[in-house]
Amino acid sequence: MTEERRRSTPTPEQLRIWRGFIETGETLRARLAAQLQSESSLSTGDYQVLLALSEAEGHTARSSELAALIGWERSRLSHHLGRMEKRGLVRRVPCADGVHGVDVVLADAGAEAFRAANIPHLRAIRELFVDALSPEQLANVDDITAALRTHLGLEGDDHPADLSRG
Repeated sequence: MTEERRRSTPTPEQLRIWRGFIETGETLRARLAAQLQSESSLSTGDYQVLLALSEAEGHTARSSELAALIGWERSRLSHHLGRMEKRGLVRRVPCADGVHGVDVVLADAGAEAFRAANIPHLRAIRELFVDALSPEQLANVDDITAALRTHLGLEGDDHPADLSRG
């Protein structure tokens, strides 16, 4: 029974690799977030919302669709949108189709903030992630990410909801 239980849990080597993966990913995200905040005054949450709206048709998305796009609970998004709206980055308006719901619209100030943050953020992704890897390693990361996304049932998602999107 002990041998069978041992096989159902990761080996010490597998755990070492797992911890390295998680800790490195968290450090990378924290550094990208700090750089984004210092260079643009946008949080990673702001950036995710602005990115999704900048890609949406008419720079508008229904609140529930926006939450799904960025992988947030609707209540979290609602609170965050309230803070963004106070800063003039987005506007919330009743759905145009007359059905209950709210459309989130990218405001001019939000579009400008996103444009100003985008190039420095993309440079930081290059410096902190891309430049650290050889072309072969980058291809391996792509293969690993694809395998994990398939295993987790995310293979249909074109855009992971994180800062790696740009």
